[in-house]
Amino acid sequence: MPLDEEAVAEIYREHGPMLRRVVWRATNDANRVEDIVQEVILRVWKQAPQADNLRAYLITTARHLIVDQHRAAGRRPQEATLTEIAERDSALDQALDQVLVEEALGRLQDNHRDVVRCLYYQRLSVAEASLRLGVPEGTVKSRAYYAVRNLRVILDEMGVTR
Repeated sequence: MPLDEEAVAEIYREHGPMLRRVVWRATNDANRVEDIVQEVILRVWKQAPQADNLRAYLITTARHLIVDQHRAAGRRPQEATLTEIAERDSALDQALDQVLVEEALGRLQDNHRDVVRCLYYQRLSVAEASLRLGVPEGTVKSRAYYAVRNLRVILDEMGVTR
């Protein structure tokens, strides 16, 4: 049974911006972004998923639509080799992963996010991160431990299984 229009409008308001970021990162095509987002919302309306995590359902549905379009586009004008298709799919997966990780990082406490950025994005040592953040090395280590632990929980809540 489809959802009522108000429920769908609320889903669109709440999750539309995140879906647009996901699709934009995956396609870099402004013309396709809104089309894909609307198709995802239309599928939610028609199917009324009973998913535990609506956000994960929306991202997964968007990913499937993007992959389907990539594959369809690859078949039309020219024959795409298996290597080219694998490379496109890999680039798409990386873009979606980046959006999911950024989304998860945004849900961490500021001090945990700062440690993750220093250690994993800027590749600083614990000592260098300690100096940059102005906290003892032991604090950097414990914040890193709890940040990674919290990221696992957040990604799990987002429906990320890999």
